[in-house]
Amino acid sequence: MSGKVFLTGAGPGDPDLLTVKALRLIREADVILYDRLVNETILNEAKAGVTLVYVGKEDGHHTIPQEKINALLYEHAQNHSTVVRLKGGDPLIFGRGGEEALYLAERGIAFEFVPGISSAIAVPTYAGIPVTQRGINTSFRVLTGHHAKQNPETVFDPGILRENETLVILMGVKGIGPIVEALIRNGVDLSVPCAVIENGTMPEQKCTVATVGTIVEASKGAGSPAIIVVGQTVGLSEQLKWFV
Repeated sequence: MSGKVFLTGAGPGDPDLLTVKALRLIREADVILYDRLVNETILNEAKAGVTLVYVGKEDGHHTIPQEKINALLYEHAQNHSTVVRLKGGDPLIFGRGGEEALYLAERGIAFEFVPGISSAIAVPTYAGIPVTQRGINTSFRVLTGHHAKQNPETVFDPGILRENETLVILMGVKGIGPIVEALIRNGVDLSVPCAVIENGTMPEQKCTVATVGTIVEASKGAGSPAIIVVGQTVGLSEQLKWFV
């Protein structure tokens, strides 16, 4: 009888932000397949004898192709009762959790989604930037910057920053130049506050606050993991800064 695969969010980095359910599953797992952005101190909670499989991906370098990861999940589920697929953030927010679940479902393997705290919300929070704030904005959107580096027009369009909205752009720091150019070209004012937050929720967190017109220069040298936040709520960061 096949086991079950738990597509599990490990949160944004700070081990204290791991959910109770995720922690329980990590302690029970026979096999854990984990990504690059998973804080490896979390793996110390795993039981003796667990099989740990690193399947991390970096920009421009995939240690293991996605097709191989899918096959590994299937293989381990056939031989073990509890398989945890551990992903940074939430498994369904640009995490390919849906793709992996479909692969398993098509082959008769039981699976379960275990939500995690997404960096899209937690990282701005740790930088003192509310993604929503009464009187300033009424919504926020989460976008991927991954494809925007080569072809920003596939992600950004005229009026991209709607009135009273905050944009959170994940996986975009290495392409911040083209991304900012596309934002400006599509109507975002140069004076709109903008932030780049590196290593969010971790002790080495760094938040650079500027404007759309100056953020590229201000954040020069920033590396991943990092997110970009655009909108008026970024202007609250100095007053609401709490994580040091």
